[in-house]
Amino acid sequence: MISRALVVASVLSVLALGAGAAGAQTAFEPPRLPDGKPDLQGVWDFRTLTPLQRPEDQAEAVLAEEEASEVEAAAAARDAAANAPTEDRESTLPVGGNVGAYNAFWTDQGASVVDDRRTSLIVDPPDGRVPPLQPGQVMQVLSLAEDLGGPPPVRVRAAGRGTDSYEDRGLSERCLLGFNSGPPIVPVGYNQNIQIVQTSDHVVIFHEMVHDARIVPLDGRDHLPQNIRQWMGDPRGYWDGDTLVIESTNFTAKTASFNPSIAEAAGNGTTLHLTERFRLVAEDTLQYEFTVNDTQTFTGPFTAVMPMKRGDVLYEFACHEGNYGLHNILAGARAQEREVAQQ
Repeated sequence: MISRALVVASVLSVLALGAGAAGAQTAFEPPRLPDGKPDLQGVWDFRTLTPLQRPEDQAEAVLAEEEASEVEAAAAARDAAANAPTEDRESTLPVGGNVGAYNAFWTDQGASVVDDRRTSLIVDPPDGRVPPLQPGQVMQVLSLAEDLGGPPPVRVRAAGRGTDSYEDRGLSERCLLGFNSGPPIVPVGYNQNIQIVQTSDHVVIFHEMVHDARIVPLDGRDHLPQNIRQWMGDPRGYWDGDTLVIESTNFTAKTASFNPSIAEAAGNGTTLHLTERFRLVAEDTLQYEFTVNDTQTFTGPFTAVMPMKRGDVLYEFACHEGNYGLHNILAGARAQEREVAQQ
């Protein structure tokens, strides 16, 4: 049986080779700060057409060049269609009915698959999928519109279980956590950027989506006491050679152990141990790896790897400032209730 370490090491080796100059035989030497540590600072873009999980009907772990080109061409065609001008966009909306969520015009999934053409970001288990849940665990799956019930709290990132209260809506709809910010960081939607700032004893990871900043100590201090829980966990970092490793615990029960999609939630954060690794493998490529370890929720750990590409500017995401959507959802539900009561 192939070990997890060998599987992940093989993938990382391929990524590192692919990120370097063609034919290069030596490892990339990263720029360094005065303390000798690699300079990971800057804006990093993690958009990709590669899904988190390998599609169930996809047998191969890697796409052929022709298949990757077809995926990218299909995405380009969807973007072109979404951005094509129309005489009257509103004419196709159902009057007084459900107008749905954002269409493709508002999303940004990137233009290409990952550099090595893998069919999933998950590299371990080898099937490229999130492991099954432990017996007794149930995946919380909610909808953007329907009231599907379910136990509180709502741990999905978007969608919800109804409109009785703001607590029925997902975490990103309430401007608490971005739906791609994690941690761990998983590509979805738009605003898929982070900014890294370093000092000799701290690293700051600033997420564009819902503008959360994770301040990671590098001084070897202990984790917070177990009774102190935080939305994005309690991170502690250290350097393993040229790789920045961040281990996070102390997540809150108000978040999931992991969100396979923005409308799904498995377990809760109190049992999650998350390990993230950041390594500069080329001037324009930051390799990001995360391992979710939660034996109370999943039947085994799983690891994903993806390249982040050097970006330019990080713009403000003023979620609360412009969050009329949540107010209008609840206000609309109250108006409907009044109409029903008056009938």
